[in-house]
Amino acid sequence: MYNKPYHTENISNAAFLVTGGAGFIGSNLVEYLLKYGAGKVRVLDNFSTGSRDNLQPFFDNPAFELMEGDIRNLDTCREAVAGIDYVSHQAALGSVPRSINDPVTSNDVNITGHLNMLVAARDAGIKRMVYAASSSTYGDHPGLPKVEDQIGKPLSPYAITKYVNELYGDIFSRTYQFHTIGLRYFNVFGPRQNPRGPYAAVIPLFIESALKNEAPFINGDGETSRDFTFVENAVQANIKAMLLPQLDKHEVINIAFGERTTLNELWAGISAMTGVTLQAQHRDERAGDVRHSLANIGKAGNLIGYKPEFSVQDGLQLAVSWYAANLQRSEI
Repeated sequence: MYNKPYHTENISNAAFLVTGGAGFIGSNLVEYLLKYGAGKVRVLDNFSTGSRDNLQPFFDNPAFELMEGDIRNLDTCREAVAGIDYVSHQAALGSVPRSINDPVTSNDVNITGHLNMLVAARDAGIKRMVYAASSSTYGDHPGLPKVEDQIGKPLSPYAITKYVNELYGDIFSRTYQFHTIGLRYFNVFGPRQNPRGPYAAVIPLFIESALKNEAPFINGDGETSRDFTFVENAVQANIKAMLLPQLDKHEVINIAFGERTTLNELWAGISAMTGVTLQAQHRDERAGDVRHSLANIGKAGNLIGYKPEFSVQDGLQLAVSWYAANLQRSEI
């Protein structure tokens, strides 16, 4: 992966902080930055959901730093941003079901932790902070494709937390002239996404089922659709957003591929790639889930030059290969 750079700037003297860098998207971003010669890449993670295995390939790189700590502690956030130029704030508790089961912890991490990072980055004079927003912010708004300034009511505690992140981003821009960019991710998938645990995402679950020749579960009739987004597209967006030279207000942009895939189509595609002929088993819909999701990515293209290069099919091929290798070694 990352066979070409998505930036033209010299980053050899730049210092980057990736919060949640032991997680799925964060560790992929760390990989990119180190591959293309960033002067310093510091990871802040408390390993509540991230894995040290995701960072293992980087431990011997002299530009890599690991700081174990929790974004819910403001002093920890201040320490993490010391000497840093750019921040990619990926640390959060994802998952709609997790937030429904434990809204208090999701609120503490996703809202208090986010506010701590904003305060610390503002006070440290960070050149640019980019953060993980979410397509869940669109809530019950029925329009497709989703456009940034048209949202509905949130459908889960998780969605509320990610919307509040955006509200704080706007307030910090208006009040302190500290301008950030929120990346509204649409169902990001790819290598290092954990298929295990109660809150695993659908693509790694489907791939693991296929590789084990087991029938997966599909919530509902399978016609629920998503704008699935390969992780390298998300990394591209982070890099371009962090290095954007000029920003005069808080911005939120959709990060997706711009196509819609149903769960039934997804399982059919993964089955074809892996030679599995099993039919998925259907069960009840999950509470808090949005029925359909599709992004308009025009604003991201205009603002940061975002142009996704990996389709769902391209990404699935790479993801299946990665999981096949790593599941055999029992590393995930």
